Amino acid sequence: MFSNVKGLFSKKTKGVGIELTPERVNVARLKRKGQGFQLTTLASAEVPEGIYQEGQILDTAAMSEIIQSVLSESKLKVKNAATAIPGGRDTVTRIIPVPAELDDRELREMVLNQEAGLYLPFPREEADVDYQKLGFFVDEDGIEKVQVLLVATRKEVTDSYLTTFQQAGLDVDVLEISSFALIRTIREQLRQFTPQEAAAIVDIEFENTEISIVVDGVPQFSRTVPIGTYQIQSALSRAMNLPPSRNTELLQGMTVPIAPMDSMGTPKAPGTNPGTAAMLRVLGELADELRRSIDFYLNQGDNLEVAQLLLAGPGGAIGQLDEFFSQRLSLPASQVDPISALSLEVDQEIPELQRPGLGVVLGLGLREAW
Repeated sequence: MFSNVKGLFSKKTKGVGIELTPERVNVARLKRKGQGFQLTTLASAEVPEGIYQEGQILDTAAMSEIIQSVLSESKLKVKNAATAIPGGRDTVTRIIPVPAELDDRELREMVLNQEAGLYLPFPREEADVDYQKLGFFVDEDGIEKVQVLLVATRKEVTDSYLTTFQQAGLDVDVLEISSFALIRTIREQLRQFTPQEAAAIVDIEFENTEISIVVDGVPQFSRTVPIGTYQIQSALSRAMNLPPSRNTELLQGMTVPIAPMDSMGTPKAPGTNPGTAAMLRVLGELADELRRSIDFYLNQGDNLEVAQLLLAGPGGAIGQLDEFFSQRLSLPASQVDPISALSLEVDQEIPELQRPGLGVVLGLGLREAW
C-alpha cells in the first residue's frame, strides 16, 4: 500500500519482495498461476549485528551487499523490488475524516499540507506522506465526510531504504508499512470477520511486536511494543546460564506450557525449569501490553470489539502461544499460516514452524507477482 515518495499507493510491477529485518533479509518471488499464485523463490540470509536496528538501516552498504548475495545465490536477475518499513516511532498510520465535497485536488492539498502535520510526531517537512481515500460516512452532526487513510514515514528512513536498494542495483517501486504487506497476505482470512468485528494482528518480530487492529481489512489502530523474539531468547539464555545469542531458532521448537498463572505470568504449577519460567515472564509482559493496546483502542469512542487475535511473525510459531494468549486475554487466538492463507502453490515443503514468519515478505512478493 505504501510506496516511495513518487506515490505511496502505486501500481503493480514485476520484481521481488524483499523484507529487511535486524535478523534476516528475506526474499520472495511469486508468479500468477490460474486464479492463484505460485511461490517460485523463497530465500533468506542472516544480518550481522549493527547493520539494522529499530527499523533503521545503520549501514546501507553492508545491507545492500547482503541483498545482492541473496539474489545472486537464488539466481534472480531483477531490477524492481517491493520492500517495507516496520511500524514504530518513525511511521504513522491514521484514519482521518475530511469533508466529502472536496474534489481530488482539494483533498490532496488538505491532507498533505494541512491535516498531515496535525498527526505527525515529527515535523511535516521531515516526513514522506501519502494517503488513500476509503469510504464515505455521515458524522454526528449529519455532515457527509470521507475517511482517509494517512500514511507517513520519516524522510531519513525512507531515504536510507532507497539508498540501500540503489546500491544493490534495484529500483524500489513499492515502499510500504510492513503491517500493510501482512494484511495483504491474510486478506482472505480477514474476510471471515464481519464489518462489525475487529481482529488484532499480533506480528512478533525480532526486536518488537507490531499490534494492528483491523476492521474490514483496514488498520484502525497500530502500536509497536519493544518485546520480540530476541527479548524472549535473551531471558531464556540468562535463566539457563547460556551465552547470549542472536539466533532465535531455538524458540521455534519450544512449546509454552499451559498452566494456571499468577498475576506476573509465572506458572503456579511446580517443577517449571528456570528457562521456561523466564520465557513465560516475558510472554506475560507481552500479553499485558496486548491487553493495554486493546483497551486503549476500545476507549477511543465507538470502536468495535476485538473478535480474535491473529499471531504472525517468527514469534508466532512458538508452540501453544495461541492458547497462552487465549488464556491470558480471554480472547480466541490462532497462528497465521501465510502459505495456506494465500493457497500458495509451492515447489518445496515449507516447515510449519517457518510459516508464521513469512507473512510480510509474501505480501511484498504479491505486489511484484508476474
